[in-house]
Amino acid sequence: MKKRTYIFLGIGLLAATLTTSCEKDNTNYELMYPSALVTVKPSADNSSFVLQLDDKTVLKPVNMDKSPYGTKEVRALVNFRETAPNEVHINWLDSILTKKTVANLGAEENSKAYGEDPIEIVNDWVTVAEDGYLTLRFRTYWGAKKHAVNLVCDGDDTNPYHVTFYHNANQDFHDRIGDGIVAFRLSDLPDTEGKTVDLTLEWVSFSGKKKTTFKYCSRP
Repeated sequence: MKKRTYIFLGIGLLAATLTTSCEKDNTNYELMYPSALVTVKPSADNSSFVLQLDDKTVLKPVNMDKSPYGTKEVRALVNFRETAPNEVHINWLDSILTKKTVANLGAEENSKAYGEDPIEIVNDWVTVAEDGYLTLRFRTYWGAKKHAVNLVCDGDDTNPYHVTFYHNANQDFHDRIGDGIVAFRLSDLPDTEGKTVDLTLEWVSFSGKKKTTFKYCSRP
């Protein structure tokens, strides 16, 4: 359960949070920061929704009936207070960029199509593989243009659980360092059939290629 660990995001991801029945008490310091990273899961008609906290824990909002994101499933930062076991009052929700993985075109073509500009993965509580997603906090140089980030599932028979993170800065190389968060749905990876496996992430950093591993179990 990852919650109540405060982070600061360099590109203002929290500046435009969606407030929902928020207690407007500016003296309450804890309202400024996320309590947890969750998956917002609406019903088919969005008549109700739940927050998936981790692979096993589901939270039911008591002060909201419908997801503010409609029928779309997204990852989000949330500030809440617990009202009962597995029930929460949502103060605010802030969705993060939630994407599918993209097609594997081969290593050379992937670099051409998705970019090979350097980027750093931040070892942070929101950098995690859970609930069928790989969520990454990343850091790079920013200017005025829109950057593109993508994830490719490019494993083989020896290591089927291998993914590569690509970054295209669109020639936007400036001296302002900032962070972002993105979540990738890992449904294109082979089913782990209830087992926990090592998921290898590779990317191009400012000091060359890097790798790290996560513990990963497919969503049931």
